[in-house]
Amino acid sequence: MARRVLVLLGLLVFCAVSASAQRSIESYAGYSYEGFYRLPNALPGYGLSGIETSVQYKFTDKFGVVGEMSGHFALPSKPATRTLNILFGPQVTLPRRVFSPFAHFLIGYGHGYTDGTWDNSFAMAIGGGLDMRIAPLLSWRILEGDDIITHLYGATEHCPKFSTGLVFTF
Repeated sequence: MARRVLVLLGLLVFCAVSASAQRSIESYAGYSYEGFYRLPNALPGYGLSGIETSVQYKFTDKFGVVGEMSGHFALPSKPATRTLNILFGPQVTLPRRVFSPFAHFLIGYGHGYTDGTWDNSFAMAIGGGLDMRIAPLLSWRILEGDDIITHLYGATEHCPKFSTGLVFTF
């Protein structure tokens, strides 16, 4: 009888460990702001509002790979301006009980459109942020800040991007 109870307890512990190990995917969605400054013909820069989504696969608690997509748009009262970035790369997280800071280096594709002119380029994002746990499978990304580096319209641009939203863990 004692042997069966020990086997049953061992199976429960094994299932609990494997269930927590399966929580290796994080999905993020939220509001994003990008300062889009260098435009053709010395037009003034714009503050663009938009959305950002990302998915992270965590190999360990501290290291994972992120795929991120963000789109930003000017208000209707301004000339039509928008950006799109599709990026991926490594992310390092310092998991804590409540607050978890992270840093990442992402590369990929950047697209910019303003006043009827569009351009595509290589894009890179260097940045990080801070997540706050709300529930076991839900966190609030208090702030994510990135330096988006592109080469649109023949000039290298460093555009700041800030975002906030919800992180779901699966």
